[in-house]
Amino acid sequence: MRIGYGRVSTRDQNPDAQRDALIAAGCQQVFVDKASGKLARRPELDKALLSASRPGDQLVVTKLDRLGRSLEHLIALSKDLQEHQVDLVVLDQGIDTSTALGRMFFQILGSIAEFEHALMSERTMDGLAAARARGRTGGQKPKLGPRQVSLARAMYEETGDDGRRRYTVAQIAAEFGVTRPTIYRHLSKPTPGPPAA
Repeated sequence: MRIGYGRVSTRDQNPDAQRDALIAAGCQQVFVDKASGKLARRPELDKALLSASRPGDQLVVTKLDRLGRSLEHLIALSKDLQEHQVDLVVLDQGIDTSTALGRMFFQILGSIAEFEHALMSERTMDGLAAARARGRTGGQKPKLGPRQVSLARAMYEETGDDGRRRYTVAQIAAEFGVTRPTIYRHLSKPTPGPPAA
């Protein structure tokens, strides 16, 4: 069975051209989402994938960019279709994964996606190494500076006339605009000693 899927963005609200092309290509059912390609949730795509789930079925789209949000998403969809022995047909690009050439095209796309992912990881590692070489470490800036930490510690250790703590951790956290776990984390660290002479 041939199942058609189309997507129109919010700028281009008319799905008729895609629907007509998919029906002309012999699709028995056509599903169209009206959503941005970046949105993760596309209910009509989910329905199309459920309909095209038997071996020998074909999922037909007019263009690849109508199907996937990103190259990685396209590869994941393609693998899912392959596992169900469902072929992908892209009308405008002449791709048909029931042919050897169509399968090769998706293998090349998969290699490009892996290469892109490896490059991003490499750039991230290079950036962190360069930052460390300049004396900076990765991660977020501390929520409290050294002076604030010593003030928080002093508040925590302060006792009232009855010998009980004057401030709760919740009160200290509210005073500095941070969470209780942040205060606990700083209180659990040893108090820095005086600088060596």
